[in-house]
Amino acid sequence: MTQAPLAEANAVRSRRAVGFVVMSALLPGSVQSFAGNRAIGRWATRIFGSALVLVLLIGLGLLILRGPTLGFLLTPAVALLLRIGLWILFGAWVLLLLDSWRLARPLRLPRRPRLLLTVSVLVMALLAGGVTSVASTALVGAGNVGEVFSGGGDSEVKAGRYNVLLLGADAGAGREGLRPDSINVASIDAESGRAILFGLPRNLQRVRFPESSPLRELYPDGFVCEDGACMLNGVYTLGSEHADLYPGKDAGLEAMKEAVGETLGLELNYYAMVDMAGFSSLIDAMGGIRLDIGKPIPIGGVGSKISGYIEPGENVLLDGYHALWFARSRAESSDYERMLRQKCVMSAMVAQLDPFTVATRFVDLSETGANILSTDVGRGEIATLAELALKTKDLPIAAVNFAPPLIVAAEPDFGLIRETVRQRIEESDALEEQTAKTPSPAPSAGGSVDPGTTSPAPSQTASTPAPTGGGSASVEPSPTADTDEQPTQTGDLGAVCSVSG
Repeated sequence: MTQAPLAEANAVRSRRAVGFVVMSALLPGSVQSFAGNRAIGRWATRIFGSALVLVLLIGLGLLILRGPTLGFLLTPAVALLLRIGLWILFGAWVLLLLDSWRLARPLRLPRRPRLLLTVSVLVMALLAGGVTSVASTALVGAGNVGEVFSGGGDSEVKAGRYNVLLLGADAGAGREGLRPDSINVASIDAESGRAILFGLPRNLQRVRFPESSPLRELYPDGFVCEDGACMLNGVYTLGSEHADLYPGKDAGLEAMKEAVGETLGLELNYYAMVDMAGFSSLIDAMGGIRLDIGKPIPIGGVGSKISGYIEPGENVLLDGYHALWFARSRAESSDYERMLRQKCVMSAMVAQLDPFTVATRFVDLSETGANILSTDVGRGEIATLAELALKTKDLPIAAVNFAPPLIVAAEPDFGLIRETVRQRIEESDALEEQTAKTPSPAPSAGGSVDPGTTSPAPSQTASTPAPTGGGSASVEPSPTADTDEQPTQTGDLGAVCSVSG
């Protein structure tokens, strides 16, 4: 054969080989349907075609019925099946690609085209493996998330708002039962995402139960003990001790929701409880948080030796261990200062958990969350609440701490508490209406304090803006000792902490 016809024949073989590989990569089974085992080709085409239809249906579902579709995908069993199916499809795709390379008869090609074809097949297989691995990892995280969001809460919007009970629980050694020491309610506008954080002290006494509560009959005058030991953070244990009154439910959490909702005059939609013992691992999974710290915070104390201090400074990076001590330390401070520090930590987590961190540490975050977080938010509500959370992240968060002199924990004025909640919500709604009428650049998570908190309601001297961005939070110092510890006067608590911009 002369040189010209040989070159032309090699060019035809090369184009044919490239065509086989490209067709197999884009339409698995197509090459086998006409140049190889036709039965395998037909089955492969049907299977991969069905997988493509499923992907299109999921995409359509996420556009039209986002909540139910996302809830379906986050079901742990579904996520596991999808993960297994994904790897099976990848394995089949690679085998079909290699078979197409064989059918292209690479040994009949010149050396350079043969080498390029082989390298191309290997590169495509490696790229497809990387994409499959990323998708599989995402499904692992989806399964972890699905385990946490098992449902049971109330998805109905309450007077235009979602009200979420946030608990930081500690079941440490020497404590009788689990006691939520950090007790807050986030009231979030269902449209704008503008939020108010209402903080209740753990030592609040005489809390009442609604008429619908099975505990109302046992404590008609509120949760009261002669020795003053019946405090809000003990309601969880109280409910657990009367689990027979809450068949099929987490009795402790139901009792807490009832007591907190009755105290604030709010209908609660959901709860989210973080186990403080595992809280540090969540902060570590985030890569730490940054705070502006205004005073030394002891590590240890109150029954144990102080082993050191978290030193003050600006833009201080706290890992999980130090963030946990910053939030829970009781030595040389009052409960009310501790409430403020906890709000600083929560605000820092909201402000600094950016999409890049979530994307790059999704599995770590999901595994950690599954271990330390419990909630009654359902999988089907995740999409709605996630969109709302993104709006909240871009707005300042107002905060009200029911601490002295506004509220005395031993003799609380429940009427004043409810009236303060009502006024604050009205102020937030009015601010949102004003903002809607007069558009202005939205502050970032590290921006200014919500203007709705700058003019306190009557007698509300303990109301404060939440620590967001560069803003600081302040609370009037407690004039009285806590019921189970003797706080040290620390001066202006507004200088204790704020979230770094």
